[in-house]
Amino acid sequence: MSRINKNVVLALLTLTSSAFLLFQLYYYKHYLSTRNGAGLSKSKGSRIGFDSTQWRAVKKFIMLTSNQNVPVFLIDPLILELINKNFEQVKNTSQGSISQCTFFCVPRDFTAFALQYHLWKNEEGWFRIAENMGFQCLKIESKDPRLDGIDSLSGTEIPLHYICKLAAHAIHLVVFHERSGNYLWHGHLRLKEHIDRKFVPFRKLQFGRYPGAFDRPELQQVTVDGLEVLIPKDPMHFVEEVPHSRFIECRYKEARAFFQKPRPGCQVYPLLFGFCCRKFLSVDRGRQYLDDNTVEAMAFRKSAKELLQLAAKTLNKLGVPFWLSSGTCLGWYRQCNIIPYSKDVDLGIFIQDYKSDIILAFQDAGLPLKHKFGKVEDSLELSFQGKDDVKLDIFFFYEETDHMWNGGTQAKTGKKFKYLFPKFTLCWTEFVDMKVHVPCETLEYIEANYGKTWKIPVKTWDWKRSPPNVQPNGIWPISEWDEVIQLY
Repeated sequence: MSRINKNVVLALLTLTSSAFLLFQLYYYKHYLSTRNGAGLSKSKGSRIGFDSTQWRAVKKFIMLTSNQNVPVFLIDPLILELINKNFEQVKNTSQGSISQCTFFCVPRDFTAFALQYHLWKNEEGWFRIAENMGFQCLKIESKDPRLDGIDSLSGTEIPLHYICKLAAHAIHLVVFHERSGNYLWHGHLRLKEHIDRKFVPFRKLQFGRYPGAFDRPELQQVTVDGLEVLIPKDPMHFVEEVPHSRFIECRYKEARAFFQKPRPGCQVYPLLFGFCCRKFLSVDRGRQYLDDNTVEAMAFRKSAKELLQLAAKTLNKLGVPFWLSSGTCLGWYRQCNIIPYSKDVDLGIFIQDYKSDIILAFQDAGLPLKHKFGKVEDSLELSFQGKDDVKLDIFFFYEETDHMWNGGTQAKTGKKFKYLFPKFTLCWTEFVDMKVHVPCETLEYIEANYGKTWKIPVKTWDWKRSPPNVQPNGIWPISEWDEVIQLY
């Protein structure tokens, strides 16, 4: 009898376990899995359905922008990544043909869209309609940096960000503005004193911690979770731009101050019978200089700008990132322009980004090699001859544990030199109507190369002695001179 009872108990346990297992499989199939779910299952958190406030907020926002002909496009990195991984599924989905929400319903606090401001025709009307639909909207404005170089317009404010909240979910509308370098720029989301800091969790926003610059994306229309939306045609290119999009402006006010004409004043001296007034030039804030607008200076700046544009086009085609270095970087930071007496254009490139076909690419672009010093492993430097006797110098930077450096070589002696810089990262800026990189830590970079007196123009410069960060670095062995000292 005891043996029978044990068999019965064992059978009951087996049946119970099987039933529980079947229930788990059914639950997973009908509630947790998604069509082609392999790419989506890696998302953080579980999904929520079409009845959620999150999906309704996105749907209402898309309906609002569609009805008002506001051409917004999706820039939310998480959703764009999911769309890219499952693009065949998205491409083959028609409007209203899906049964579950798999992209817009990934749990998060915000969904990010963007808008090119020059295409927005009815901003105020859209704002009112959004509030009538139940959205609580916050508008972030600030001064237009494009006008900072113009005294009479420098206070003009432009919209930078909209945050529209519906229940517990918020739409972040990033306002992109066109810049003269044919790229898109968005501003810093800086909260003014009257703004409620608890309106949304601002710290979780993915755009607005700093100004950003992006290539102008080509857009395509797709259906995502039953909603027609515009997305970048190359979603991953946009996603990859986001963490490297930080933008810093040229210091227009300081540049104006640098070139501001001193105003005449009068210094009074007592004499035996009355007073004497001797005229002098007063300087309100430090030393000031007159800009060089001679024919020669303007011609050089024109040629240097064209050379920089050609160099940028060549390097961008190769996929080699670069930044303004040495005198070109100093000109951008100090006076927002090319220094007319510098006589060359200076660029920096990390040695890990070097490509073996870089010399051939520049020669094909019409820039013959003038000299090649060093080698990839040590102190590489390239110089190309542009038109009108303007030279392009490219310095390759090497990274050590606590600093970076680039090398220099004296052709007639084989002496090597090393220029030390504190570690730096790259930011975008605008220079001579171009979007280019500069060191984010610009002041430290310039002080390393030119010292604390970088504000004072120096027309006589010895590359072996003048920089405060230069140090001897040995001598090239004579047996290597044919390789490391090449003059053309």
